[in-house]
Amino acid sequence: MDDLEMQRLFDAMEHRAQSVKTGFHRYLCQSIDWRDHLICIKGAKGTGKTTLLLQHYVEEYRRKRQGGALYVSADDLWFSAHSLADVAQYMHSHGLVRLFVDEVHYLPDWQRTIKNVSDEYGGIDIAYSGSSLLKLERGKADLSRRQAVYELRGLSFREYLQFEGVAAFPAVSLEDVVGHHRDIALEVVSKTKILPLFAKYLKGGFYPFYKSVRNLYGARLTDVVNQVLEGDLPAIENVEPATIRKLKRMLVVLCESCPQLPKMGDLFGELETTRAQGLRMLDLLERAALVQQLKSEKATLKNLSRPDKIYPDNTNMMCALVGSADVGTLRETFFLNQLRGAGHDVKYPPRGDFLVDSRWLFEVGGAGKGFGQIRNIPDSHVVSDDIETGFGNKIPLWLFGLLY
Repeated sequence: MDDLEMQRLFDAMEHRAQSVKTGFHRYLCQSIDWRDHLICIKGAKGTGKTTLLLQHYVEEYRRKRQGGALYVSADDLWFSAHSLADVAQYMHSHGLVRLFVDEVHYLPDWQRTIKNVSDEYGGIDIAYSGSSLLKLERGKADLSRRQAVYELRGLSFREYLQFEGVAAFPAVSLEDVVGHHRDIALEVVSKTKILPLFAKYLKGGFYPFYKSVRNLYGARLTDVVNQVLEGDLPAIENVEPATIRKLKRMLVVLCESCPQLPKMGDLFGELETTRAQGLRMLDLLERAALVQQLKSEKATLKNLSRPDKIYPDNTNMMCALVGSADVGTLRETFFLNQLRGAGHDVKYPPRGDFLVDSRWLFEVGGAGKGFGQIRNIPDSHVVSDDIETGFGNKIPLWLFGLLY
């Protein structure tokens, strides 16, 4: 590989690096140990994986001029005539020590390719990003025990406040929210009018790119959905064009009916698919971070079991795909999204709306929501929208956006 052929990649990297801003960093940046030889960063399209990789390149290599690094995107047409091994061989011969690979799922047999390059060029540290659909398959080219894996979620409400320049609040634990929510809320509302900002976040603050396309955000989100289903999914899973069309139809039907579960038999019949294939399609939509399935503890014991409820992945997507979103569904979607984003296990309980970590029971509603449905149940709490501060076991909904 000669310098002229590689120059195309260096030029593309510098073009991207020039537009990267480093004033705001995502929550995940504090967790990544960049000293690891092999790093995987998964996440839904649009959550900021590319920015995260380029920020590290700019701050640690471009500005400090220490060692040498190269950022490449695997969906670049350059890779139609070249391989990642070509890149690694050039880097090895020229003393470059860090390789950033974006959109890794577009590489043919990506898992084996990463393993081979990592093994053959041990002096080059690799950090790669890919779709949330990525599966680290054992046996084929097992990377699971040799790499550090991270997942990047969309902006939490806490991050949104910082991104907007309102205030930089620390993340809080669920234990603190449950036990000290009034003190935390009073500290926040003493510095800003929180409810108008929360309303804006629900409609347009989950994906970091909202700032660059404010008036076209809904259209951009629709494009993201299409890119995931038409580009990312076929690159990772063996799916036919007919299945992709059915997935689009299923997503629309589900978003229109969320969170109430439609009759699955009727849905599968409308899509002209079997129950097994329909449940697999649901699993694909969830892995693609387009929907969230909520199951009871009993149901989760089965691999592809029928969910008790289905939600859009986040409130922004719901507003973009449905238009006039039901306020109750928005509240529940936000709560589920933020709790799972913070790493909590959430199940569908016999009473109430959400059972978290097999311990806390939550009922989500508006300002006037009462305890009737969960009265006398230990560790039960009402989560209310449209209130700045709570009292006792009644907690403001927006406060759960500070968990990560």
